[in-house]
Amino acid sequence: MLQVGQPAPSFDMASTKDLTTLKERVKLEDYRGKWLVLFFYPLDFTFVCPTEVTGFSDRLDEFHALNAEVLAVSTDSVFSHKAWIETPREKNGVADLKYPLGSDITKEVSRKYGVLIENEGIALRGLFIIDPEGILQYQVVHSLNIGRNVDEALRVLQALQAGGRCPVNWKPGQKTI
Repeated sequence: MLQVGQPAPSFDMASTKDLTTLKERVKLEDYRGKWLVLFFYPLDFTFVCPTEVTGFSDRLDEFHALNAEVLAVSTDSVFSHKAWIETPREKNGVADLKYPLGSDITKEVSRKYGVLIENEGIALRGLFIIDPEGILQYQVVHSLNIGRNVDEALRVLQALQAGGRCPVNWKPGQKTI
């Protein structure tokens, strides 16, 4: 069972890291030494999903400044991901995406992370923060209809890196307990 404080489940899946060949895979081990913000979304070409995927992309420099990478995953194929990335944002696409999309077409990774809706074959909106040693430090799962908040993901990442107890509504620069 997936639990904060335990090693994050490993993964190895097709990705859009090389959008030309679609042959470069992503693995948990690729992110050793960095924080990883891993999030699952239901499907490409939907309504809420592009707002999240582009929202994280537009703020990627802030994650990089915190020694973190972002990886988004759905159960769609890399071919669907490629088409979505090549679709302009004004047409519900995610053009100019700055991080890779992982293809969990086998549904193995979504199942390992506890976000797979088995009877629909899609993932819930799960967000996981994994530390540089591969330990799961944070997890949250949303309803399909509710997008995540990039500010909150950044705040939680900063709180995890602060090294102290962060009280309610803690923000970077404030004292820890």
